[in-house]
Amino acid sequence: MNSFRPSRRVREAITKPLNTLGPPLACLLVVILIWELSIRVGGIDRYLLPTPGDVGLVLLGRSGTLLAASGQTLFSAMTGFLASLGVGLVVAIFFAEFRWLRVSAYPYAIFLHTVPIVAISPLIITWFGYGNQSVIVITFIVSLFPIITGATNGLLGASSELGELFRLYRASRWQTLWKLKLPSAVPQIVTGAQTASGLAIVGAIVGEFFAGYEPGQYGLGYYIFAAQGQFRTDILLAAVILSTVLGIALFVAVSLVGKVCLGRWMHP
Repeated sequence: MNSFRPSRRVREAITKPLNTLGPPLACLLVVILIWELSIRVGGIDRYLLPTPGDVGLVLLGRSGTLLAASGQTLFSAMTGFLASLGVGLVVAIFFAEFRWLRVSAYPYAIFLHTVPIVAISPLIITWFGYGNQSVIVITFIVSLFPIITGATNGLLGASSELGELFRLYRASRWQTLWKLKLPSAVPQIVTGAQTASGLAIVGAIVGEFFAGYEPGQYGLGYYIFAAQGQFRTDILLAAVILSTVLGIALFVAVSLVGKVCLGRWMHP
């Protein structure tokens, strides 16, 4: 009597997630083990470095508060990121279409990127006031430059041979942009969006340090700032872990959308 053997497709469905998730999970377990042993064997004070169990108790005991704060931070990060994506694409199109504008204005985009966001946060708060609106503006500024750079480089990198062909058939500037330059720029736009998605969480957290304490709208940055002042490293680490999870989730979401866009670009 032949024993049951799963089909190749079933085996691949089982082994592929294990091969993908197995090594990162194993690495995480090793880090947690070293973390726990370094405290127990090394005699590190728990107020300096709490154990993984202490952080886990905070995540469970304050789950409602921290999840609400995570939602607030994610909302600010997503809003600022989407605004930077829309504005960045429009700016990049103008930069690619008008060389004089690119030469004149692109250095100021670099200037905006190099100015420390911490230095201009008080100015933003003065203009927009305390609360979520200032956090979104800070997130928008932090996320904008990668979008502009990636989209501009992609639009300018369209095939010159195909450009000659479009001119030969007397295609309009709009037709060339829509049917040649934008499709060719998709990989660069996706790369810029992936970079900007990670910076969006950073911008939201930094913004909440200074402006994100509007009543009833506390984000993770507020709790990180408050926990640091109270020497509650367990709360601080719990908030940092949740911030990392938000960054990974937003990056994965952007990557999945980018994968769909790249698939349509490669196989229209």
